[in-house]
Amino acid sequence: MAVPGNDVAKPAASEVLLITSGDLRLSANQVCWPAQRDMEEKLTAAFAQKGIKLVRAHAYSEKDKHGFISSQRMGMDVFMKIHPEARLVFATAAWQYSHHVLPGLRSHKGPILTAANWSGQWPGLVGLLNLNGSLIKAGRQFSTIWSKDFTDSYFLNALDQWLREGKITHDLSHVRALDVSKLPAESARLGAELAADLRYRKSIMGIFDEGCMGMYNAIIDDELLNPAGIFKERLSQSALVAKMRTVSGAEAKAVYDWLVARGVKFAFGKDPVTELTLDQVLDQCKMYIAAMRIASEFGCDAVGIQYQQGLKDMVPASDLAEGLLNNADRPPVYAEGTKEELYAGGPLVHFNEVDECAGMDAMITNRCWKALGLDPSTTLHDVRWGEHYKGDGVDDFVWLLQISGAAPANHFVGGYAGATSERQPAMYFPLGGGSLKGVGKPGEIVWSRVFAEGGALHVDMGRGTVVSLPEAETARRWRETTTQWPIVHAVLHGVSQNQMMARHRANHVNIAYAPTAALADKALATKAAMFAELGINVHLCGVTQGA
Repeated sequence: MAVPGNDVAKPAASEVLLITSGDLRLSANQVCWPAQRDMEEKLTAAFAQKGIKLVRAHAYSEKDKHGFISSQRMGMDVFMKIHPEARLVFATAAWQYSHHVLPGLRSHKGPILTAANWSGQWPGLVGLLNLNGSLIKAGRQFSTIWSKDFTDSYFLNALDQWLREGKITHDLSHVRALDVSKLPAESARLGAELAADLRYRKSIMGIFDEGCMGMYNAIIDDELLNPAGIFKERLSQSALVAKMRTVSGAEAKAVYDWLVARGVKFAFGKDPVTELTLDQVLDQCKMYIAAMRIASEFGCDAVGIQYQQGLKDMVPASDLAEGLLNNADRPPVYAEGTKEELYAGGPLVHFNEVDECAGMDAMITNRCWKALGLDPSTTLHDVRWGEHYKGDGVDDFVWLLQISGAAPANHFVGGYAGATSERQPAMYFPLGGGSLKGVGKPGEIVWSRVFAEGGALHVDMGRGTVVSLPEAETARRWRETTTQWPIVHAVLHGVSQNQMMARHRANHVNIAYAPTAALADKALATKAAMFAELGINVHLCGVTQGA
């Protein structure tokens, strides 16, 4: 019997194969395809200048009107026709589902390069970072690069090295291991006490269907999570829909009225296919109440709603509900049929897209910030894009962090009064629903990311400042990304654009505010101490004080 795959031809020495992955949603793949096609043309030209022919390993589909790998099975079939030692480039200009290509990449033996265009449009950078984080968790060696037009010296030098050596070396000098002995004594003591309390009392992370959008890097195996005192309650999104049906119209209207009284502005229209309607928002209010009640029934300390697959075909977007859950100040929710307020006085931690790494991070943040008397409202964001900005007191690379409306209003300029709710994009959210949109308020933040690597949990942590940009610049950046979603202009202390991209192990990053730089430094030190006491490998990134 012939060995499967032995008849696959190896590409010529002057050829490199290209693959790409897309969404599960046909509408998204069709909308994003022109950007992907344009990026591939530029990348192909860059390889051609080096005497290398970049060859697509899978064809454009005339039927589907795009050239993305759009399912896990399709990805497996594509890889059956790729020689296992071929040089391979994964290139993306759009958000993509990593599990479409991860099975093939895990077994591929040749050099792998992941690449994305430097653009916030769909966005390829977020898709790139997700795949990179997934490959790192899987223990697969690869190199990575990014570029605006694939003609800059940073990209060309990296490409030269990869073609020559099969790898790219980036500057990671901004990363250092935490030395617990150098932490302030008060922070070390408090962090250790909080860790001991978590391990003793234990906590529950409610998972509304695991594994959202192929984010393998966002799943923490129980064997890694449980030693920290955190356990999973695996829930079904169908239960969330069922619980929504038990919420009365009056209860939903009370949440909506509360938001209107706080100043939230809803951008209502008449056509539910493309515009936001009151019925959609009231359904979102029901979801908020239902999520709180289910969390209370199971004793959850945090919940994550997947939404994108399955739930998107049943109810409007979850993002408005998610933003409310994460805020310290939010509409009251009562146990069904009673006046017993649930999770009174603070947020019920929500981790968007069931990113368990972000969920664990947010649960730790919640404990540390509360112990320090700080606002525990926290969220994850996509590391979406960024550019250098000079003017108005700013002269630095300013990242644009953005998530699909799940950010808490306490993070916005003006709070709820500075928030709007706009209909989510139809290509992602067929049944509509509003976002919770605002501009990140200027101030000091701690940023972080939990990730799995080498069979262990790690966390990268650093300090940053959210800066205020002119209204025109904010509007421009929104036009370059997704106008319906909240936006944060962040400067990361001591971490360059390329260092962040080269090191970051995920498409998401967690942020939490502190009222002063000194308190942000104290919060970071306390959080680092708690993570370390829980057995998590702590890495400090960039400039940090007191840690």
